[in-house]
Amino acid sequence: MRLLLTHGYFLDEDAHEAMVMKPYAPLGLLYLSSHLRARGFAVEIYDTTFGSRRELFDLLEAGPVGVVGIYGNLMTRATVLDLMEAARQSGWKIVLGGPEPANYASEYFEAGADVIVPGEGELALEEVLSALEGGASALGSVAGILFRAGDGSVVHTAARPLIADLDGQPWPDRERIAVERYLEVWRRHHGMGWVSLLPARGCPYRCRWCSHGTFGHTHRRRSPRGVADEIEWLLARYSPDMLWMADDVFTIHPGWILQFAGEMKRRGLAVPFECITRADRLDARMADALAGLGCFRVWIGSESGSQKILDAMERGVRVEEVREAVRLCRERGIGAGMFLMWGYEGEELSDIEATVEHVKASLPDVFLTTVSYPIKGTPYYDEVADRLIAPEDWRHTTDRRFDIRGRRPRAYFEAADRLLRSEVAREKLRAQGGGGAETARLAAESAAARAELRRFGQEAP
Repeated sequence: MRLLLTHGYFLDEDAHEAMVMKPYAPLGLLYLSSHLRARGFAVEIYDTTFGSRRELFDLLEAGPVGVVGIYGNLMTRATVLDLMEAARQSGWKIVLGGPEPANYASEYFEAGADVIVPGEGELALEEVLSALEGGASALGSVAGILFRAGDGSVVHTAARPLIADLDGQPWPDRERIAVERYLEVWRRHHGMGWVSLLPARGCPYRCRWCSHGTFGHTHRRRSPRGVADEIEWLLARYSPDMLWMADDVFTIHPGWILQFAGEMKRRGLAVPFECITRADRLDARMADALAGLGCFRVWIGSESGSQKILDAMERGVRVEEVREAVRLCRERGIGAGMFLMWGYEGEELSDIEATVEHVKASLPDVFLTTVSYPIKGTPYYDEVADRLIAPEDWRHTTDRRFDIRGRRPRAYFEAADRLLRSEVAREKLRAQGGGGAETARLAAESAAARAELRRFGQEAP
């Protein structure tokens, strides 16, 4: 049976990314492809990143029909539904994967899905492809999937064990897509070409707002040697200027990092890279190892400068640990990035002020903010479910668009953003010995933002 793998992200339809222009290859699909092709399946990939709807629709209409596997996340819901409709009208069987579809299984089945794979996909999809020809009774024997029975009910089959030996899996099927196109876009817009790789799967931590729909609360690492092998091949094949370690907590195992550093040194391999970690998994020894490896930026999930809010999130990290992690990076010439979140349950103006002071004290090279949003399937979602106000048109919205009854309006968090950015800019000027008109302008901007926050605080949400 013909298998076509695709996803719901089109770069030319993303107005925000059109300004940022930092696309990454769909590693999940590429892992599916390499796994299945190694077992004799004929697999096609249509990478929508640089593609077009019309081209993909024409491919679906032209046939011959078979199975189309579509990766979906909360940002691509509307597009995935459009792709499903085109596939269904042409007679394709539809298998969905990724972190979103299982959260809304009934809706996706109503839209025409035949099977949803909620977790790790390689082994499950391998069996699904054979079972689809046998109907619902055959699907019932495939572990780790969802399908709709004849009476319309959603069937969850038994859980499937995750792949234990990640080194036994083939590398992502990068040769099946235009990796050079990604490199060209990065170089044209940022002066450096990036390639991503995945040293591990999953995160064992239990932050209440974080989705663990694909790998659960697990963490499995490839061997240091296996990752070095892939890097050596990537450098020889694509000559990237930078690497993105697409790992949820890159420094989670200090011993692994030290072995990996030794393996890279033994081979004479060096390439700048960027990674994500937790502040409590970054000490002086790890910072030294990262610097020696050529890491140029570490992203840290700070989320808030209020310990009260961090504890409510069950982050398991102290504010002081975040500041120390940023300091350790700065001392070694490693850039530090912070992820920050406004609007979590219980946040008050004093917590926003604490976050502002926290970022001023840390002075990371860059920080990104978002307003907390409840993803279905998370403890945070369950906590606020009875107060959620969902947009009426589920098809054309996402979990990021939920309003929470009793929470401040978006303009409140926009004011928090302005306060944070102006105050941090003032602190950087002060640290550099600057002043004058720019400092006065930033002070006025801070005062206006703080006044707006206080005004909102006096009004009923």
